[in-house]
Amino acid sequence: MDKPKILIVDDDPDLVQALNLRLRANHYQTAHAQDGFSAIAMAQKENPDLIILDIGLPAGDGFTVMDRLQHSTELSHIPVIVLTARDPQHTRQRMLQAGATAFFQKPADDVELLNAIRCVLKQAQPADPGLS
Repeated sequence: MDKPKILIVDDDPDLVQALNLRLRANHYQTAHAQDGFSAIAMAQKENPDLIILDIGLPAGDGFTVMDRLQHSTELSHIPVIVLTARDPQHTRQRMLQAGATAFFQKPADDVELLNAIRCVLKQAQPADPGLS
């Protein structure tokens, strides 16, 4: 079976590099977009199993990206975990209502983030009829 692919949407190169290393060490493929505009194009091209999305992005913030994902028939099934430095008091509920699966404030705890990724990917997988 192929390794799950995770699209990282963030404009912080250090964070992207750190996430890439952690995710690849945990047997995930990664792709990257650095702004809101390229996030949608990259999601269409890569068809990721999960998107890790920052809110504070150039060329369309995370709210715009969530809206476009949710209104796209080909992308709306992709689960999204929000990872942002923004104040969670004002953004957590809004992002969860917009369709995000989970919300983490930067810097996120590695173990918690990886557990959330595993849970989300497990829930997103169709049940294998051969295992029943």
